[in-house]
Amino acid sequence: PVPADLPGDAEPDEAVSDDSSRHGGRVRGFPHERGNWATHVYLPCRAQEEFLELLELLMSRARTYVPSLAAMEEFHLSLSQCVVLRYHWIDPFVRSLKERLASFHRFFCVADQVKVYTNQNKTRTFIGLEVSAGHFQLLELVSEVDRVLEEFDLPTFYKEPSFHISLAWCVGDLSGRLEGQCLRELQ
Repeated sequence: PVPADLPGDAEPDEAVSDDSSRHGGRVRGFPHERGNWATHVYLPCRAQEEFLELLELLMSRARTYVPSLAAMEEFHLSLSQCVVLRYHWIDPFVRSLKERLASFHRFFCVADQVKVYTNQNKTRTFIGLEVSAGHFQLLELVSEVDRVLEEFDLPTFYKEPSFHISLAWCVGDLSGRLEGQCLRELQ
């Protein structure tokens, strides 16, 4: 066995604890590894007062079906999956993204269709607003982001993405409770 107090070993307070109860019951999609940084590329969405009022109405209705739903605290529209960057890749990755996306200009985007989503591992369920206008421009952005991801041998975005802004989430696959009657009421 290797001695426990070798230089460079993690201090007890540095050790990684994967206690899901410390972060709302969420489960990691991949194990934590020192020197790796989970990230994703997204467009931030600023929530105005009217949006937050709508979210409150949706949440009160949806919680009658799934009481454990939690409202998102920040809103975004994803342009990549969650990927793992090595620390020394961060600056070149950001530079490459800036170069590839520099030529894009603002465009009009509407997210107004309520939809239920689950993550790939079916460990979380989301209520989101699906994009109904601006899809083509988002595909162009994703194409450039995918090129950067390929430079770093990272997974690209979904082949047929459903662009959306997540509004709320819960642990587990509870899509069955949220689809059907609940989804019709939310829409």
